[in-house]
Amino acid sequence: MDDIAAAVTKAPLTYSDHASQVFDPDGLTTYIENGNRTYGTWGVNDQGKFWSFWPPTYLATYDVRWIVNDDGEVAGVRFIDVHDGTISDGCYQPGRGPSRFGSFRGSYHLPGPS
Repeated sequence: MDDIAAAVTKAPLTYSDHASQVFDPDGLTTYIENGNRTYGTWGVNDQGKFWSFWPPTYLATYDVRWIVNDDGEVAGVRFIDVHDGTISDGCYQPGRGPSRFGSFRGSYHLPGPS
């Protein structure tokens, strides 16, 4: 669970539609699309699934994976909706993401609870 929290709070994320999102370590999140800000909360449940809540009623649950670039560097986070399989790739904003984590490619599942 700590791995998921570390992945989403590591740096701001940018999505393919140019929206961006910041996950704060205190469980708050801000999603910015076309200059409009939406505020929600996030966490990791006891099954190791990431969730986000957007008032007043929208609750989403995701499997979370690393996105790894061709150089083997972690480039962002992939959110896979557990209900319908929709994928949202959030890429760390350039210069603000993690350094090299190993020599692998593709997307890899973050460990669940121990």
